[in-house]
Amino acid sequence: MAIATAPARSFDEPVAEQISRLRALWAVIKRKPLGMISAALIIVLVFTAIFANLLAPYDPLAAQPEIRLAPPSWAHPFGTDDIGRDVLSRVIYGSRISLWVGLLAVGIGTCAGMVIGLVCGYWEGRLDLVLQRIMDAVMTIPGLILALAIVSVLKPSTTNAMLAIAMVIIPGNSRVVRGAVLSAKQNRFVEAAQAIGCKDHRIIASHILPNVTAPILILASIWLGNAILIEASLSFLGVGTQPPDPSWGLMLSSTGRAFMEQAPWLAVFPGAAISLSVFGFNLFGDTLRDAWDPKLRRTR
Repeated sequence: MAIATAPARSFDEPVAEQISRLRALWAVIKRKPLGMISAALIIVLVFTAIFANLLAPYDPLAAQPEIRLAPPSWAHPFGTDDIGRDVLSRVIYGSRISLWVGLLAVGIGTCAGMVIGLVCGYWEGRLDLVLQRIMDAVMTIPGLILALAIVSVLKPSTTNAMLAIAMVIIPGNSRVVRGAVLSAKQNRFVEAAQAIGCKDHRIIASHILPNVTAPILILASIWLGNAILIEASLSFLGVGTQPPDPSWGLMLSSTGRAFMEQAPWLAVFPGAAISLSVFGFNLFGDTLRDAWDPKLRRTR
């Protein structure tokens, strides 16, 4: 008599699962107009940052004193600043700095937080206790104050601002990943893998990590908007990107604040760029959550 055996697990299942999640994400984006808007905003931001040298009509650092503080016109759609630099070109090039700082800061902060969360959640014990108390202590400090303190100790620059933002991201991400790992450890397939003698690194890579990918990606997408906002805030306070590099926060701080009444376009257009970027990434993070959280999918 033939004995029925359970079908072997295909190595293509993780890939198929990711494809199904992407399809679910696209379905949510099409079903929810705000999701489509957020995707469009992000695409425009990335396209602008990549092709800034082709899209910008002028050199963002070239000064033309004879047309200083010129209002928006066909020649200069966003007007010019106090030394005659084209505001549109500076806003376009500023997207490079914001996106670059945001991506690197979120990448570093997410990876470091993920490692700490995996270590703490899987092995627990004394190491978990020490690391989590350190994370708790860091989280008691407001994010902008912590980033401002780190940049002030190091040196005001774009690179140090990026590192400071990454330090702000690490504690919260580590706690979320730790919670997801603790939940994933309760699954029977993890217990079965431990029972047959699988090594810890194999269990983490094959069973734990795939089950915490969704919250990690959702956190990263939301933090991208926050990272852009923090970078703009640091530049506004004079400890982020330094002149003459074009930065949205720096444009608000220098010319935007000094000529607010005389030339309001100097603050309006960089501020609008910051707002739309943060709005797009935060809304996209909500869309990711709706697409990849099975509980939310069942309630819709």
